[in-house]
Amino acid sequence: MPWLGRPPALTSRQWNVLGVLGAAALIENYDLAVLGLALPQIQTGLGVAEAEVGTLTAVVRLGVMPALFLSVLADHTGRRRLLLATILGFTFCTFFTAFVRSAVEFVALQFLARVFIAGQSMLAVVVIVEEFDADVRGWGIGMMGAIGSLGHGLASLIFSLVNALPFGWRALYLVGVIPLLLIAWFRRTLTETRRFEHHQSTRATSFGIGAALRPFRHLARMYPARILALCAALFPVAFVFETSTLFASKFLQEVHHYSPGNVAVMYLTIGILAPIGNVVAGRLGDRFGRKSVIVGGALANAAAVAGFYHTTGAWVPLAWGLMVMTLTMVLVLFAAIGGELFPTSYRSTASGVRAVVATLGAAVGLWTESLLYGTVGSHATAITLMLVAVPIAPIIVALFLPETAARELEEIAPER
Repeated sequence: MPWLGRPPALTSRQWNVLGVLGAAALIENYDLAVLGLALPQIQTGLGVAEAEVGTLTAVVRLGVMPALFLSVLADHTGRRRLLLATILGFTFCTFFTAFVRSAVEFVALQFLARVFIAGQSMLAVVVIVEEFDADVRGWGIGMMGAIGSLGHGLASLIFSLVNALPFGWRALYLVGVIPLLLIAWFRRTLTETRRFEHHQSTRATSFGIGAALRPFRHLARMYPARILALCAALFPVAFVFETSTLFASKFLQEVHHYSPGNVAVMYLTIGILAPIGNVVAGRLGDRFGRKSVIVGGALANAAAVAGFYHTTGAWVPLAWGLMVMTLTMVLVLFAAIGGELFPTSYRSTASGVRAVVATLGAAVGLWTESLLYGTVGSHATAITLMLVAVPIAPIIVALFLPETAARELEEIAPER
């Protein structure tokens, strides 16, 4: 991807880590993209009422909640084995979604898939943070996201044929079995992080409930103000961003009368701004700091969302491009700063808590959208009204979170 610029000098170990995690992120994003792209087809095929769409997707999104226990387990047993387990888990769930017979079965399988997807996403960021040097951590997370965003492109490409594929939208989920072919490569290439190995070597081996809950005790005692500020900033972001992205394909097809092929073309052309946004965010965050880029990106995204849902003609794809680019920028740096603010003993648990809060924000946003839709009768108006929550996030980030760019993890958050 030459348009993403020259990469920094990395060790062979770092390149291997980036390759495995990027491939896993690609697979993960494929599954996430299918639900948003094929929502009208899934809705018709399973007989989901219009007023229930937001609730259905909100329940699916809540699959991130149980993933918190996977992140806690990773602080106790290690990152590698949990990553491999999550990759296998969401692969099987995606595949079996193709055979559901009702909306209830669809929600149940996609809820379970989201558990594993969220676990993989949390742990991947932790591994990059622990394995990459201080001056390129942002770039590493951004590049992993850029590779992962190709999953959206793959989903868009296959979705363009949805009306011609045998079994329609179900065929999109059948593709989910392909990652099983890569699991041998994942197992051979992915190793435990050196920081976790060092941390494990310096502590006594312990078992039982007390040992399992130790990361939560550390989370509450070491840096409680940081986790509170991070969650308070992330909630309003997730409240709006998930909903505005999920309804994009549906809005294009039903309001602007885009065909599935038109949607796919837009995603595959203008959608290139998503991987660019990932890497640009990483580079800017490494150079100028995480906080300033998050503040600017969040405000720009709110403006782009309002533009996308209230414009016509050629402005629609342009507004959507700005929307996805700024969204990826904000999410990359929230992931980076969320991993950097906490020590190794509970870094994965903190990442899990961050994901749970984002999920709660997204679920509340989806349910709010459903309630507002019932009142105003328009998805565009409902989503626009929700934008009033966005300015909360930049204020909290600017005032209450420390800067982490270009600082060693042990300096940012020493063990206490």
